[in-house]
Amino acid sequence: MAETKTITFDHKEIASALIREQGIKEGLWGVYLEFGIQGANISIPPSNDAMVPAAIVPVLKIGIQRFDSPNSLTVDAAKVSKKSK
Repeated sequence: MAETKTITFDHKEIASALIREQGIKEGLWGVYLEFGIQGANISIPPSNDAMVPAAIVPVLKIGIQRFDSPNSLTVDAAKVSKKSK
């Protein structure tokens, strides 16, 4: 059997794991990502002579944030903490 190299999670699974990790017991929480943006001139293979401007968008931080109302990103911490018991 082939070795698994990638395991993926949806937004709610990530939020649930972080809620449990932080011991949060109440509130609606969802995934939060903070991006940076930089510009650079890059060469395009196979001809490294062609340069083009490009945007580089690194992910700087991943976390959770509290929401006032439910949406497709939110998880109810009361339900998540109840499941983990």
